[in-house]
Amino acid sequence: MTAYGHSRFNLLAVRDKYAGVGVVNKEKIVELTYEYGGDWAVQHAERLIHLVALIGGGLEFDSDVIWLAAYLHDWGGYEKWTVPGVWHADRSREVAEEFLAEQGMSEEMKKVVLDCIQYHHGGPEDRCIESVLLTDADALDLLGALGMLRIFAMNPRNLKGGYEAAKKFRDMSTAAITLDKSHTIAADRIKETDNILELFEKESFGIF
Repeated sequence: MTAYGHSRFNLLAVRDKYAGVGVVNKEKIVELTYEYGGDWAVQHAERLIHLVALIGGGLEFDSDVIWLAAYLHDWGGYEKWTVPGVWHADRSREVAEEFLAEQGMSEEMKKVVLDCIQYHHGGPEDRCIESVLLTDADALDLLGALGMLRIFAMNPRNLKGGYEAAKKFRDMSTAAITLDKSHTIAADRIKETDNILELFEKESFGIF
């Protein structure tokens, strides 16, 4: 059983829990995120929201900004919107900017959401707390057992590609993290990551 009460991810349960909540049509955004990236995209967004709640305890932040950025931050990396040679964070900002222009939110809020999207792998030191939180959450989601499984899933039938990507994302994610609570969680996940990679090297006899 999962947190949503079924043996597999339940899109309708996620969509329906946001009905009528927040400043935009969250149900529609969940549906679009699923259309563009499937379960993979929606599950990732939901994990980021959970992680932000965990690492953001005691901090003041706009939960609507976090929600929107979590769901929109990878849109530019999905097949419908990706552009060869354009970094997915930059492309996601472009796609989100066009989408959010039609949602009737304030320009101030829109700018914060877009900055969170553009800088979700790291950004200026003086950026808003929502951007810092999303960056840290996204980095944590690429570490540990979960992170390793995600990264190898991004590289199907390519063990060497997955192995190299795992090391790259481990280092990139470690460098991107800012908050003390995030560093505490990351320390355990980095150990998990390194243990998994060490076992992989051992059990594969280096043949990959």
